[in-house]
Amino acid sequence: MKYSWVFCMAGAMSLSPVWAQALKDPRSAPVIEELVIANHILFTQGIVDGFGHISARSPIDPTHFFMARSVAPSEVIAADIMEFDSKGNVVGADTRQAYAERFIHSEIYKKRPDAMAVVHAHAPSVIPFSVTNVRLMPLYHMSGFLGMGAPVFDIRDGVSGNPDTDLLIKSPELGAKLAEKLGNASVVLMRGHGFTAVGASVPVAVFRSVYTDQNARIETEALRLGTPQFLTAGEAAMTQETMQRLSVRSWDMWKKQAGAIK
Repeated sequence: MKYSWVFCMAGAMSLSPVWAQALKDPRSAPVIEELVIANHILFTQGIVDGFGHISARSPIDPTHFFMARSVAPSEVIAADIMEFDSKGNVVGADTRQAYAERFIHSEIYKKRPDAMAVVHAHAPSVIPFSVTNVRLMPLYHMSGFLGMGAPVFDIRDGVSGNPDTDLLIKSPELGAKLAEKLGNASVVLMRGHGFTAVGASVPVAVFRSVYTDQNARIETEALRLGTPQFLTAGEAAMTQETMQRLSVRSWDMWKKQAGAIK
């Protein structure tokens, strides 16, 4: 059975509402499998640690999305997946704790109908680019999706009154401001916080997250040596198209590596 390893991980637990739905409607099963795998890949690749999350748009109701309950990404199993509506509310009678920053996902899905998956992470390599005037720009062929540079969201621009916050996106209003800053880009940095990436599939969103981290590391090193030569707009577009088609190669490799943690 194609999804047997995911099913086995959930077998010892009582059925969650989403899991019960997946058994009734097999269209959900591939998405649930990909989300479990993606959480493990993001952990093994060092993009997330105890914090961070990934979601996928529901193939049944495109205004809804799937994401794990509030748990460390390395521990996610199929039974942890929850369903949320367009407002970030839990669907059904699932009373488990959800991620506080689920509004990152709900608001981006509303703003970006092309986005089928969203990753939010706190990779340390990107933080310097979120708090300085040095822009994260594509430096090599793996990161053409960065286009002419990742925009930076400053949460202080999204609040009225006292600008001091805990930097977390814990309301639909802040999520909408973040989605607005993301615009049509693939990645948006978040001042003193991390980044959010989108993709046309779960594997593509994971690919972009891993290579956002890699590009940030390379750019930091290049800046130490001198003035980097970034990709041109044409190079960024062409490399993005090529590497997105080939991204499944990385996904398959990372999937095998991630299998070692369970």
